[in-house]
Amino acid sequence: MDNQAYDHDMSVMNNNNARKKELEATSTADISPEDARIEKRRIYRNVFIISFSFLLLFVAFESMSKLQSSINVVGGLGVWSNAMVYASLILSCMFLPSIMIDKLTVKWALVVSVFCYSSYIAAQFYPEFYTLLPTAFVLGLGAAPMWSAKCTYLTQVAHRFAKLEGSDPEAIVVKFFGIFFFFFQCNAILGNIISTAVLSSGTSTYVELTDEQMGRCGSNFCSQAPVPDIVTDESLIAPTLGGLVNATTEGEVDDVPNGNFATDISKIYIMAGIYLACSVTAAILIALFVDPLHRFGITDEKKDKEKLTGLQLLVATFRHMVRKEQLLIIPLTFWSGIEQGFFGADFTAGFVTCAYGVHTVGRVLILFGVCDALASIGFGFIIKKVGRLPIFVLGACINGLVIIVMLTWTPTQSTLGVVYFLAALWGVADAIWQTQINALYGCLFANEEEAAFSNYRLWESMGFLFAFITNATGVCVFPKIISTIVFLVLGMIGYFIVEYLERGKSQSVTPI
Repeated sequence: MDNQAYDHDMSVMNNNNARKKELEATSTADISPEDARIEKRRIYRNVFIISFSFLLLFVAFESMSKLQSSINVVGGLGVWSNAMVYASLILSCMFLPSIMIDKLTVKWALVVSVFCYSSYIAAQFYPEFYTLLPTAFVLGLGAAPMWSAKCTYLTQVAHRFAKLEGSDPEAIVVKFFGIFFFFFQCNAILGNIISTAVLSSGTSTYVELTDEQMGRCGSNFCSQAPVPDIVTDESLIAPTLGGLVNATTEGEVDDVPNGNFATDISKIYIMAGIYLACSVTAAILIALFVDPLHRFGITDEKKDKEKLTGLQLLVATFRHMVRKEQLLIIPLTFWSGIEQGFFGADFTAGFVTCAYGVHTVGRVLILFGVCDALASIGFGFIIKKVGRLPIFVLGACINGLVIIVMLTWTPTQSTLGVVYFLAALWGVADAIWQTQINALYGCLFANEEEAAFSNYRLWESMGFLFAFITNATGVCVFPKIISTIVFLVLGMIGYFIVEYLERGKSQSVTPI
């Protein structure tokens, strides 16, 4: 496969690109303005269908994933199942994307991969090590082909759209990724509304902590430390950080052996049923309503390109890994996984649940999702005005500000609003990393789509795995914050060097 979505990146324009422009102009010369308008509208429809399908899928998966440490605590089953997902994904991105896309085409690779997610969600009806871990492994195997197929579809239809419109492909790609991530990030809103509504129905759990007790939260939080005293309804089993506790009397906390989530099992089934229906619907929408790429003539344009086998992709992935540009953006890619894992596990644990109670987590995540979604689509338009460098710098500054606050601030009863403020800022920064790093890979590694996106998913998954493993083994929040600082700084240093090299290439090209 050949990703031509960024062939005309203005920073690396050369004589070969000029020739490609001539060929592309010829390929669309016979299309009437009305036909071009219809085709552009059809491309938009496909982008929206794929985006909405991913919204449904990740309403299910992300919501269920964030609850694993609460609903499957025995033996650390939930956390280890999350770790299994990303360990499997690391293996998958080395072999499977090209195999599945070659055998099934981009569209049907998406459909099959979505059903891999559905198997994991279905296993929540009977969560055991022999059901969750295998289905988590299957999910991870399907994740890399799914994301690779999604990137392939969006970039190639964006390139086609740019031909029809006679515009810069990079701007169209960023726009389509912005639309996609707007829908994608809304999963945090809808998913948490569903889980909060289902799990909080009929309960009145609340947490009363003094400011002194809150001193053990925030950056001082350790998941294996004794939990603060919890006041709950009589006979209610409440989830807390460090495990489940049975709060039968004020000030007394007893471990609950062999306990899973502290609620009526029927609520778990209702929630799992809703999420399973969402994931299956996502697959059906793609299967019935998404046009295959050959509908736009893209497959025919690329039929002479030699496809990579699984082994060839593995070799290409590692060969690509030693490229100077790829080496320089590995820390930034690793950071992308760490910042998502840190927020989903450590921030919500240490700064939200520990201090203000588990019932606050859903509302915080909803605000995070709103800011993430709006920023995702907003930056797709802003980048056309200011370029990508200021956007990356803004993302780093926002994360840096939040990290400084987390290191210097301790939660108190009167400062609950700070948690919402930090979550909102983190959501804006996450939108930058999710949209712009995807686009950066396409711009840097045009015509090397498979190896480039395999490396992207590999190193981002490494970041996720690092976050989950350190959480499962009880690493405290403070050293986790320090690790985020290290990788953010390393990532931005590498990015600045890449931008410097790209500008040097651009200046060395003879004007056409």
